[in-house]
Amino acid sequence: MAGLDTTGSNPDVSLLYDINGLAEDSPALLAKTIAFAGEYGLLLALVLLVVWCWWGQRKRGSLDDAASSVAAVVWAPLAAGIAVLVNVPIRGFVERRRPFKDHDGLEILVHGKTDFSFVSDHATLAMALGVGLFVANRKFGLVGIALALLEGFCRVFMGVHYPTDVVGGFALGTAVALLLSPLAMALLTPVAKAVGRTARGGWLVWAKPAPGAEGEAVAELAQPAASGPDERDLAA
Repeated sequence: MAGLDTTGSNPDVSLLYDINGLAEDSPALLAKTIAFAGEYGLLLALVLLVVWCWWGQRKRGSLDDAASSVAAVVWAPLAAGIAVLVNVPIRGFVERRRPFKDHDGLEILVHGKTDFSFVSDHATLAMALGVGLFVANRKFGLVGIALALLEGFCRVFMGVHYPTDVVGGFALGTAVALLLSPLAMALLTPVAKAVGRTARGGWLVWAKPAPGAEGEAVAELAQPAASGPDERDLAA
């Protein structure tokens, strides 16, 4: 636990008390709502955001475009899973105790946390999903990153993590999602294309345009615009 001071003179601890103190001053219903969001709700929202993004990326124009886009979306939850696995040895090496075990007067909103504190699994998962979505789609990614930042705030608000636990989780999730993204895309894109060409699983990758829809659109564009009187009338 070297380098992770737990004394009150540490700004990390001071910020912990400042943010967690908001829980004590908040109405009970609001505090419980934030606790639920920090424990389950925001991660669920991120998962639904990934599904929403996948649904839209399937509608890209061609199979190749859709396959690469869907592969990027698939990378987001895979990155989150890998980041959490990487966190396992980090937690075992650092062995930082939960803040409520070393500091009195904290408002603990979720009980039963007996594992180590650094780094936060929730923050790691959330940021990996958010950054992974950003790789696939900028708009969805920005929403995902905003939800991840809110997740980090909630973990400190709940009294179960130091701020540096959250920052460490953000850094780990971001590093995994970005650094491994080129390799992941190189591996996942051919798989997505292969699935897209199958009869049963193709819809998972590419939402094909309705038969004739593309041709009708081309014909409509090729049709000359309505003009003035017919040339034959002018000749007459």
